[in-house]
Amino acid sequence: MAIASDSIRRARPLLGTFVEIELAGARRSELDCALEAAFGAVAQVHRLMSFHEVDSDVSRLNREAGLRPVSVHAWTYEVLATAVALHRRSSGVFDVTIAPALQALGLLPPLKDRPVQAPLAGFADAIELRPDHQVRFQSSDVMIDLGGIAKGYAVDRAVAVLRDFGIAGGMVNAGGDLRAFGVESRTVHVRDPRDPGRAVCRIDIADEALASTARRVELFDSREPGGSAVIDPATRRPASLVDGVTIRAPSCVIADALTKIVMICGTDAGELLESYHAGALLISAGGDVQITSDWHQRVHLAA
Repeated sequence: MAIASDSIRRARPLLGTFVEIELAGARRSELDCALEAAFGAVAQVHRLMSFHEVDSDVSRLNREAGLRPVSVHAWTYEVLATAVALHRRSSGVFDVTIAPALQALGLLPPLKDRPVQAPLAGFADAIELRPDHQVRFQSSDVMIDLGGIAKGYAVDRAVAVLRDFGIAGGMVNAGGDLRAFGVESRTVHVRDPRDPGRAVCRIDIADEALASTARRVELFDSREPGGSAVIDPATRRPASLVDGVTIRAPSCVIADALTKIVMICGTDAGELLESYHAGALLISAGGDVQITSDWHQRVHLAA
């Protein structure tokens, strides 16, 4: 006799946004247990990698790693290793040492007992990853913000937990960084960055991740309302080449990171996208949509 299964959807404020988890394919009690564990994994990433929490690994690194090696959690170390690899493979375009530029623009708050410094030139090999999860910065001027890449990693950790619980399928969505798992195809609508009330397209995804970012954002503390939170390390200014980007990739941490690179490089990032088995949808300032050739069949443009 077939075992009855339920579905569940819950949301909680985490990672500076709302994290929503949808699950199906198990009894309600099993779904509830899996859901709590998945939210627990997201909360742990928040505690470890928040720029704002004074006891996080990121805050400890920003205070101490320029002076001495700092031991961090294995998850933080893994995200930093991913960031370093992306920095090298993108020829410095992906750069988590961009925090001072974000502070100068009002997109990150100043740290206690540390004045906001003028944005510096990009640091080549600024982060030294040592054995036993130890990290050292090249200089005390180095300051990191893991931001979106940590959010993508949190989504991946939540999905890993749900799979460990034997959940058949579902989706984790952290403010536009999302990942579906299981055989069921899901439809995601991408908003027009010039008119958020209108959808540009719908995308069918199954067992993969999506991440989106846009040039026009509204942040209360921004000195440039309508500017981008994606900073070009070469200019230390907001990226302006395209208005919005959506990336499809096998993992959410890579999808999120690639949105930043494509916002800065546009179609010049094609080779890097291929190396990560990723696809991209780009929206120009004039509203033109470009889609990488491997993705056309599952992107349905709005009329």
